[in-house]
Amino acid sequence: MNRAFNRRDFLKRTAVTAGAAAAWSLSGTPTVLAADSPNEKLGVAVIGAGGMGGYSMDCGLRENLVAIVDVDEKTIARTMKEKVKDQAKPKIFYDYRKMLDQCHRDLDVVLIATPDHHHAPAAIRAIHLGKHAFAQKPLAHNIYECYALGKAAREKKVCTQMGNQGYCGDGIRRVAEYIAAGAIGKVLETHTILGRNFGGSGGRPESKPVPAGLHWDEWIGPAPYRDYHDGLHPFSWRSWRQFGTGTIGDMACHHVAVPFMALRLWEVKHFTIECIQTTGGSEEMYPQNNIVCYHIPARDQFAASKCYVYDHADLKPEVMKEAEKKAGRPFGEFTLFVGDKGMIGSDARLIPQSEHDKFPPPQPTLPRAHGGPIDDLYWCIRNGGTPASNFPDAAAPLTSIALAGHLAQFAGQGSKIEWDVEKMASTNNAEVNQYVKREYRPGWEV
Repeated sequence: MNRAFNRRDFLKRTAVTAGAAAAWSLSGTPTVLAADSPNEKLGVAVIGAGGMGGYSMDCGLRENLVAIVDVDEKTIARTMKEKVKDQAKPKIFYDYRKMLDQCHRDLDVVLIATPDHHHAPAAIRAIHLGKHAFAQKPLAHNIYECYALGKAAREKKVCTQMGNQGYCGDGIRRVAEYIAAGAIGKVLETHTILGRNFGGSGGRPESKPVPAGLHWDEWIGPAPYRDYHDGLHPFSWRSWRQFGTGTIGDMACHHVAVPFMALRLWEVKHFTIECIQTTGGSEEMYPQNNIVCYHIPARDQFAASKCYVYDHADLKPEVMKEAEKKAGRPFGEFTLFVGDKGMIGSDARLIPQSEHDKFPPPQPTLPRAHGGPIDDLYWCIRNGGTPASNFPDAAAPLTSIALAGHLAQFAGQGSKIEWDVEKMASTNNAEVNQYVKREYRPGWEV
């Protein structure tokens, strides 16, 4: 990318990005920044090329793909053969720290799709270098990292985006607009099915040799070192406390995002998380079959509400089963809003259909994203504005609400955790505060 263009437009646009981010979330109106529309391609690095990294690769190849980072040589070889082909000649790295050291002058944006424990260490290094950043959901491995990333993004005035795809869609906004229009009255309860059951019980499996081509030390990264064992790479790390974020961390950024937007939960500074049910779990793995409830206090335009979150559909409550009968359809990964005047689902349909048919569709009032998460990020980099799921205003508070669910799960069934957002601490159970931040291996700190 032309460096003169990059510096000139970067300074013009990002001087107002922090204010734009606040305007997007708080005013409910689009913020458009005046800027040229350059033809030059963005310099992109992809960190994590497998799994959801395939989406990053596709988007990176539309621009100037400078570098690929992945800890698995087989993944890199497959990606080069199946996706890159002859389209680009990116540099190859196994450690994103080395990539950023060597390539940062050629980069504008970094796209991250690693296991959860690497999201924050990778993103914050890119941001500190003044690079725009995308990270797949959840934003981070723990609550401290969420707000560290939000703070860094504001200070460096870069565009950021989390990859919870639905947050860029029209449906989530239509739900919020129906609720704001009074379609179901005051929201009293929400019920969210996440649709997974990550976790388990027991200790660490026996050590095994590291598979050929897997750079294990780089895979471990910020977490305490351990030998390679089954159940981690490339997918099942989601169940393990040192690497993944369990069901609520993995899926709430998709599904709890709906009440988060509709009820403006980023405004809430104190709430209570109650653990209604949990099974299994250990020092190694997350508990399973969880039901937690977020008790949200009343605010100016919102009644006090209870936001129930269920790991999977087998835990579905009676109120959802009754709503399914009225709706004439089953609910899978779904959120049901219960108001004092009716019900609406996360598909933006009032229940029953007869209620939906007679309610006048509200006018669109919320700003729309410009395509999917990375498309929206690219658009904002080039044209000014704030990505829909930007780190400071959306991704950090949403992910931290999700991860606060862990605190109640770890405290055990029947526990209630009083949570102070600004202090990042429980005010009634100091024991759970140890889980707000992790200890980092030297060289991998956030």
